[in-house]
Amino acid sequence: MISHALPLAASGLKIDWTKMPTYNTIMSVAAGAGLLLVVALGYQLLRPRRTITPEGWALAFGAIGFTLVTTGLHMTLTWPLAGQGFPFDNIIFGEPALAFGVFLLAASFYLWKQGAVVGDADRVDRVARIAGPISVFVFGLGLACFGIAAAGWKYTLFAAPPEEPISGEFADMPMLEASFMSGLYVLVGIGALLFPFVLRRPRTWMTPVIGVVWALAGLAFLFFGGLNYFTHIGLIVNTM
Repeated sequence: MISHALPLAASGLKIDWTKMPTYNTIMSVAAGAGLLLVVALGYQLLRPRRTITPEGWALAFGAIGFTLVTTGLHMTLTWPLAGQGFPFDNIIFGEPALAFGVFLLAASFYLWKQGAVVGDADRVDRVARIAGPISVFVFGLGLACFGIAAAGWKYTLFAAPPEEPISGEFADMPMLEASFMSGLYVLVGIGALLFPFVLRRPRTWMTPVIGVVWALAGLAFLFFGGLNYFTHIGLIVNTM
């Protein structure tokens, strides 16, 4: 994930990084890992003979949730976090990260306290009933993901400046990165919109669709976030 959309024509770009905090590197890695783990747990729940250790999932969801809540909350409440003209970053990255982190922390707490539910014979139906109320919020965030994707395409918000390694090589093609990032939000949004309906009928075509779109988005966020540790460091070095 790129937390900037700097002017592409900025030659010899200089940035005051004291006014431009950026840490969606760790947010992207955490979000990707979280999506992949949600898919993995769902897969195991649907396999009746698969033994699940709830404490392990509670620890994983708790660690990722804490990372997303702390970074997402700070980005959401600090307006704008990037003091050089990019307030939309708070909406695009901060708010979804905060919401996803809260979901994971809630799941972590429940699995830690009531993890025996994943060992029940009717665990799929029980988990579906438990997750039913929160699915309304998930659906709403699915709509938000589509809104973010549409804004990304319309305003090419994810274009990297030439000073950024790798991504900057495509600075003259702003729609390329805009399409990539907006496409990831579309994938997450599809799964979120289907989520309330799949809880009503867990063993339908919707379940593998959610698994595929969230797994693809999770892998992309995970690897792209890892790559951004190099590209963002390079951008800082090149614009100090």
